[in-house]
Amino acid sequence: MDWGGPGFVIAIIAISTVGWVINNWIRAKHGYELEDEWGGKSKKADTAETKRLRAENSELNEKLDMMQDRMIVLEKIVTDRGYTLSDEIEALRDAPSKTTSDSGVPLNIKSQEKA
Repeated sequence: MDWGGPGFVIAIIAISTVGWVINNWIRAKHGYELEDEWGGKSKKADTAETKRLRAENSELNEKLDMMQDRMIVLEKIVTDRGYTLSDEIEALRDAPSKTTSDSGVPLNIKSQEKA
């Protein structure tokens, strides 16, 4: 093979071009910025679909954070040793009904625990 001939130069250019194309294809596939022909980076333009998805994603993240906060509160309520839901339900069943404007019903949980 003649190392100084035009075939060798064309082979080097072809290999470089194919490598550049493969590199950009892999970068585009994984969402990285693409290289232009001078080695600079060109960012992908944000389309309306991308902006909508980002807004929806942030909204869902906020909802998830709110639900996690609520779940923490519920776990504290359920695992609190002084709080037993079944005792309170039974106290509500056993309490006499009031017809006055007072809507509060006293829970006599301690008296039931002694029995």
